[in-house]
Amino acid sequence: MAPVLDDELDESRLALIRHFQGNDEERAFEKEEQIDVSSEEIPPFSWKKLWLFTGPGFLMSIAYLDPGNLESDLQSGAIAGYSLLWLLMWATVMGLILQLLSARLGVATGCDLAELCREEYPFWARIVLWLMAEVAIIGADIQEVIGSAIALRILSLGYIPLWGGVLITGIDGFIFLFLENYGIRKLEALFGVLISIMAISFACMFAQAQPSAKELFAGLIIPGVRSGTIKQAVAVVGALIMPHNIFLHSALVQSRAITISSTAHVKEALRYYTIESAIALLVSFIINLFVVSVFAKAFYGTEIAESIGLANAGEYLQAEFGNGYFPILYIWAVGLLAAGQSSTMTGTYAGQFVMAGFLNLRVKKWVRAIFTRTSAILPTVIVALIFNGSDDRMDTLNQWLNVLQSIQLPFAVIPLLCIVSKKKIMGVFGVHPVIKVLAWLIALLVIIINGYLLLDFWSTYITATVTVTSILGVMVALYVMFVIYLIIQAWYGERAFRFLKRKILQ
Repeated sequence: MAPVLDDELDESRLALIRHFQGNDEERAFEKEEQIDVSSEEIPPFSWKKLWLFTGPGFLMSIAYLDPGNLESDLQSGAIAGYSLLWLLMWATVMGLILQLLSARLGVATGCDLAELCREEYPFWARIVLWLMAEVAIIGADIQEVIGSAIALRILSLGYIPLWGGVLITGIDGFIFLFLENYGIRKLEALFGVLISIMAISFACMFAQAQPSAKELFAGLIIPGVRSGTIKQAVAVVGALIMPHNIFLHSALVQSRAITISSTAHVKEALRYYTIESAIALLVSFIINLFVVSVFAKAFYGTEIAESIGLANAGEYLQAEFGNGYFPILYIWAVGLLAAGQSSTMTGTYAGQFVMAGFLNLRVKKWVRAIFTRTSAILPTVIVALIFNGSDDRMDTLNQWLNVLQSIQLPFAVIPLLCIVSKKKIMGVFGVHPVIKVLAWLIALLVIIINGYLLLDFWSTYITATVTVTSILGVMVALYVMFVIYLIIQAWYGERAFRFLKRKILQ
């Protein structure tokens, strides 16, 4: 059998690109919206070029800093101390590998993951995938909006109720639309400011708390999970990798005008996006480290460690560290507000790309943004009215929402790994076998961890009866069958199902 030549592989990739560009289909970014990064000569490395490519990775990194992650951080620090910092570091590295595969898919094909799922899966399967992605976005948005509302309640000295903060936060979708009209660079600048606010706020908390440097470095270097901290270890990994963020990154990288038909230009873009994404996630890791360390120093080993959550964390910090030059309660609230506002806007962005990619709807962006905002804000207002004033119930809700994200994760990760492994789609930019195996191991590990989180939560909060067990059993069976179907369909297409059909008929 003759080996497949690189030219043949690249022709298959270019044929896919021509297919998408030749059809009147919704694109992540139209030509007039893209930033020109082309040049006749491709230097080995250019700081100017890196700056032109900087942006998508930082927008992607917001999902690693949302209020759900902050809650996981503070609980990890309060209950496990510094001992899980190594896991936070390696979980961020695992997230980086998956995000780079998402970026690779978007750059090499000129299509985002949702668009390629529309091509690879039949109508019913892609509708299910779209619905699951929307559910994940709404669930994440509820956490993010509630986080912003908690921060606004603190900063307003309690005058703004939780539901009022939710409504105020809903306005950011329209700010997002306003800035988007002025170009992607203006939007990226806004997110850069919000990330800077988070970094400064949590760095000030870190400086005020003065955690132990020795214990911090020991937590980073020495792996281990202490007895009674398994749930926190699982939450550290489960909270980082978000389903909608994988769809988002594959679309964001298309904001730069790259000559996709040129192998050299694609390689250049991948090189700069790799550097930029690594820097962005390094920043996010440092911010998460600040939060874990502050709560480890203040509350590890105390009687109140188990009772600290996102809703009451500020009050506990204030009681522990006092007023200081600038009350730590308000430092925490400013950082939390920046995290919530930025993540709700990236959620809106992800919702636009997911809807356009799966459904190919030729509708204006403001219509898609309003749909995405409304679908998240309405349930969040209801949640705020129900849970207002109840910190314990709010923390339980956040755990439910983390479980929801865990359930949805395979519906993003598995299509990504299946599609990015296909030579006919990626051409010469197919994933190296070692990276492919590593990515699948990461995906398997994350799915197992999230499965543990799900089982633990069900055993804690759901009463096992015959009816409930039967319903859950059917749901789990359908869930597993659909995951297996996604793998078979993406890898082998209809050939596998025609083969199975012949076997059954025989």
